[in-house]
Amino acid sequence: MTNPNRIYLSAPHLNGTEIQYVKKAFASNWIAPVGPDLSAFEQEVCNYTGAKYAAALSSGTAALHLALKIAGVSEGDDVLCSTFTFAGSVFPIMYLGAAPVFVDSDLLTWNMDPLLLEQAIQDKARKGKKPKAAVIVHLYGQSANMDALLAICNKYEVAVVEDAAESMGAYYRGKHTGTIAPLGVFSFNGNKIITTSGGGMLVGQDKDNIDIARYYSTQSRKPAAHYEHEEIGYNYRMSNIVAAIGRGQLITLEERVKRKREIFDYYYEKLGQVSGVSFMPEADYGRANRWLSCLTIDPEFSGCTREDVRLALECENIESRPLWKPMHLQPVFRKYSVYLNGVSEKLFKTGLCLPSGTSLSSDQLERITRCIMTAIKV
Repeated sequence: MTNPNRIYLSAPHLNGTEIQYVKKAFASNWIAPVGPDLSAFEQEVCNYTGAKYAAALSSGTAALHLALKIAGVSEGDDVLCSTFTFAGSVFPIMYLGAAPVFVDSDLLTWNMDPLLLEQAIQDKARKGKKPKAAVIVHLYGQSANMDALLAICNKYEVAVVEDAAESMGAYYRGKHTGTIAPLGVFSFNGNKIITTSGGGMLVGQDKDNIDIARYYSTQSRKPAAHYEHEEIGYNYRMSNIVAAIGRGQLITLEERVKRKREIFDYYYEKLGQVSGVSFMPEADYGRANRWLSCLTIDPEFSGCTREDVRLALECENIESRPLWKPMHLQPVFRKYSVYLNGVSEKLFKTGLCLPSGTSLSSDQLERITRCIMTAIKV
């Protein structure tokens, strides 16, 4: 390792405002999971995204768990999900005792392929088990083809939940991701475009749904002077302190999207014409937030593999990461149904996520691209 200064894949980027919100929260003694910053953060996310209602929760995974529960998913159900995603898109299906049905991606968006989605629904229905719901993921900050996917799900009466964990600040035909289906999920994990250190949010168009989410997320406590519980609940509510951090982060979200896109454009300008190198496309129906800049490396034309480049970057103390390993290849999910076209497996084999943190300097970007070009022997 020749450089002691580590470049991370997507480090948190604070703007300085967050600490002011946190100090005010401490001064007011609103530390517990309810408080004015929690309510304000929910409203500010609604104002930004166009969602009608929101419940701030402990993680995006918790939000997806509650969304699926509210959508009626229960033990024994089948739930459609992209195979090309992070495991957090799938684990909540398992929490409810349901079974994932994995659907491959299209090349235009790297998100769920509408043709395969319909094929999966029809096949499952013929076997007497039509899926209960579909988790539609907006991968790496790019919206899935929502019109096509929603039309298919509506045709077969399959409930839809948007996993917009990676796509805060991304749009589909003028609508913010996560607000197109009845329920959507955001993540504010430390590596996301804005962070609360850990946290998530469920948004929706129906007040009753979000009220139910708040109820479940606070241990399903009934409104009584004592602690009354008629259903199993969860300790999923976001704390007021965490929400205060989120309020400070949200102020600069548009700046973060602009910077993410600038970083992608830099990589594309420097590497886009290199033989064997291709970048994640952007569909013409929306604006991706470019949460992570992703490329693929064809060894036949570049003379090296994705792993060669990753290891070369690591030798220079630069973090990169393979694209998501498809869920149907994960040992924990191998027994579940999958509908494939080969796209996700090829992307995993050839794809790499490059450092994309919004605090990256010009010198750091030059260092990264120089290392990649050396590895490819440009």
